[in-house]
Amino acid sequence: MRKPIQTILFFFIVLGGMFFSYHSKAQGIRGKVRTVDGEPLAYASVYIRNLGDGVPTNEEGNYEYKLPKGVYDVLVQYLGYKSQLETIVVGDDWITKDFVLLPQEYTLQEVEVRAGAEDPALTIMRKAIAKAKYHRLQIQKYSMTVYLKGTGKLTDAPFFLRKTIEKEGLKLNEAYTSESVSRITFTQPNKVEEKVISIRTNGDNQSTSPAPYIQTTFYQEKINGIISPLSRSAFQYYKFQYEGSFLDQNVIVNKIKVTPRSRGEQVFEGYIYIIDDLWAIHSLNLQTSLLGFKILAKQQYAPVAENVWMPLTHTYDFGGKMLGFEGNFKYLASTREYEIELNPDLELVPEIIDEKVQDIPDGAVKFDKSVSALEQLATEEPKTRKEYRKLLNQYEKETIKEQEEPEVIQESYYEVDSMAKKYNQAYWDSIRPVPLTESEIQGYQRDDSLATVESAKMSEVDSVAKKAKRKLKPLDIMNGGSYSMGKGVSLGFRQNWTKISFNTVEGFKLGMGLFYRKYSETKLADSVSVLRKSFNIEPELRYGFSSERFYGKADFRWSSTLALSGTTFGVRGGRYIYQFNGGEPINEQVNALYSLFFRQNYMKLYEQDFAQAYWAHRVNGGITYRVNMTYAQRRELFNTNNYSFYNKEGREYTPNAPENVETDPVSFADHDILKLNTELEWRPGIRYGIRNGRKYAISDRSPLIRLSYNKAFGGISSDGAAADFDQLEMGIQHNYTFGVSGKLDFNLTAGAFLTNDQVYFPDFQHFGGNRTIFSNFGPASNYRFMDYYKYSTNSKYFSGIVHYQFRKFIFTQLPMLRFSGVRENIFFNYLKTDNSPHYWEVGYSLDNLFRIFRVEMGAGFENSEFLRGGVRFGIATFINVSFDN
Repeated sequence: MRKPIQTILFFFIVLGGMFFSYHSKAQGIRGKVRTVDGEPLAYASVYIRNLGDGVPTNEEGNYEYKLPKGVYDVLVQYLGYKSQLETIVVGDDWITKDFVLLPQEYTLQEVEVRAGAEDPALTIMRKAIAKAKYHRLQIQKYSMTVYLKGTGKLTDAPFFLRKTIEKEGLKLNEAYTSESVSRITFTQPNKVEEKVISIRTNGDNQSTSPAPYIQTTFYQEKINGIISPLSRSAFQYYKFQYEGSFLDQNVIVNKIKVTPRSRGEQVFEGYIYIIDDLWAIHSLNLQTSLLGFKILAKQQYAPVAENVWMPLTHTYDFGGKMLGFEGNFKYLASTREYEIELNPDLELVPEIIDEKVQDIPDGAVKFDKSVSALEQLATEEPKTRKEYRKLLNQYEKETIKEQEEPEVIQESYYEVDSMAKKYNQAYWDSIRPVPLTESEIQGYQRDDSLATVESAKMSEVDSVAKKAKRKLKPLDIMNGGSYSMGKGVSLGFRQNWTKISFNTVEGFKLGMGLFYRKYSETKLADSVSVLRKSFNIEPELRYGFSSERFYGKADFRWSSTLALSGTTFGVRGGRYIYQFNGGEPINEQVNALYSLFFRQNYMKLYEQDFAQAYWAHRVNGGITYRVNMTYAQRRELFNTNNYSFYNKEGREYTPNAPENVETDPVSFADHDILKLNTELEWRPGIRYGIRNGRKYAISDRSPLIRLSYNKAFGGISSDGAAADFDQLEMGIQHNYTFGVSGKLDFNLTAGAFLTNDQVYFPDFQHFGGNRTIFSNFGPASNYRFMDYYKYSTNSKYFSGIVHYQFRKFIFTQLPMLRFSGVRENIFFNYLKTDNSPHYWEVGYSLDNLFRIFRVEMGAGFENSEFLRGGVRFGIATFINVSFDN
């Protein structure tokens, strides 16, 4: 296994995807495409007009196309150069034909020169934007064969790791290549079917679907989050400049320079070529950046049906540096053998009028909401660009409503042929449309020989290795490990290093988590849906050396899940120790660090003997509800250990009972509780996708609305020390993106104790405070400077956490910082209870520093009085981190 190769190349390969001559016998045409100066033209398009098919050249300008005997019109194209058309007769052998392309000459439109005259690019782009949705919808269905080749190189690495990675077989500046051939079918409005015919890789034996790259069209509003030059909002983000036109394949092509109004990430820069009158893309050459990685994108289109131009060649070039590793990745996609089914509703194309600079003729038709869009499309009367765009929007809405499942916004099917990885070199030599470069050939030879050695090793020890996986290794107790017992049964250890810590209640503490699992999958009658059932036993143990107390609990859980729905129920219980805030706002290791090095003990604990029964039901992607009933006997705990490396006078550990504005001594007394908890989660307007026939929820567009009710039943204790209250709470959490200009995250919660006859401190409403230099994960999860328990309440409360990310604010006014991926944020958090002052905090942060870190600066206030401020360090907000076992 060549794990380091996979790890080191990950940052470069994941940004571009992974994917694919050598000489083959038979006959056809081959040769080289170069400039008049002899420079090779990489990825030029060699298009056979009478076949409607073509291939690109490789990085060295070489091309090769296997053809039967016959006469062919060969059109060679490259951005910025004149197309060249040659008639070639193919006989019994290969024909060598080199092409020399001349620089493109552009003709400028005759524009009246006067003060305030508008650049012709503006009306060209307005019409192209008005027609963008038409070009997206004009094809009802199409199929194509896609050849992909990805070549990655690691060009630099930290000096202290170079020897290590060389021992693993990875060398700097050597090519690692992957190829695939797939057949992709797209059906309106959102269905993609892909069958991978063949895959060949070196470096790491992995494959990646090409569909996300090939299906990304510049007629969309965004390309992977980047505003397209043909977006409805393009004029807010770009300036356009006309640079001339030329005749190509009997159409006039306009060259338009695309310049961001504000350079940086999430916008393109370069050139887009628009076909006159058709207002379709002819080709494009654009660049952008993502997380500091530079991305170059080129597409060359060709006519595949009357008035239908589709991409023939895609090339992407990624390059950048991260954590001392630097490399680049080149990605080529050649789309061939198109089969097109046009949308009959869009056969008639009206004349598009730019009302800003053109007179509106008397016959121009306005969009009428009372008439179906389909009926209005069945006319060729001229329409203004605005009216035509309204008409297409309404047509798309009507089409979606007619679907069986209009809430499904994407559907994909992916299949890998059983022979995909078994083809030999002769097959690839015969099917590969792009000759391999010398470095790619050497890379294959190197890795094929290494793969042979690795396969031999595996064949000798495979059965032994499988048995070894079942053996317990001493470090597995701490590192975690799972051991299969057969028939879906497994047992093992959780990752237990984080269960070693220190606190003032237990002193030094050890913990251990284990698990037992029985799992089964059953395919249902529809042959697509899978019913998954599992039974889990999860015990957890801990021991405090200073308190000399042993704690243990166990969870017995049964679950039954389908793709969108599921039920979980179980029982848990034992004697265990918990933070007063069940959300555990302070991490055990962070608390140990602050206790041992700064004599600050923020974590506050209580003990309980408990038994709980719980049940949860996910109805669908939008609705989940939970119910649990808990009985517990709770006891107050006290500090038992005063140890710390920090021994300066003036600082002492605080008592385990936290300071609070509402508590009295009774709040921490030993007591009993019988509590019912019910919760409802709802995501209105949830959308769905389908992958290989299985439906799944797409939740990022829907807010999360939470409603909960807690009821503690009084009178269950003979001495009267029992909790007795009713609590109701509602919250909403969501994020919203404003184009590429910014992103808003918010988390709002309001609640009240309807009755509070007896509320003990563990059942107060607690809020996510923070007194350390470490910021929590998530931009709208916790407060930055607030005490953990000072404002905890048994009254009414409102909490609001709001975070806004700018694309351009203060320091990101500098393009250099924007290109590096740095983001600026501001946050405003607010809390008010019946008995607390108005607590609020405001701050500013730099995000994605070195593409990993976040630094926050801010201050907290009580009413108008400054309380405290400081700096917080965290993980970049775009990184999602989970510590779930």
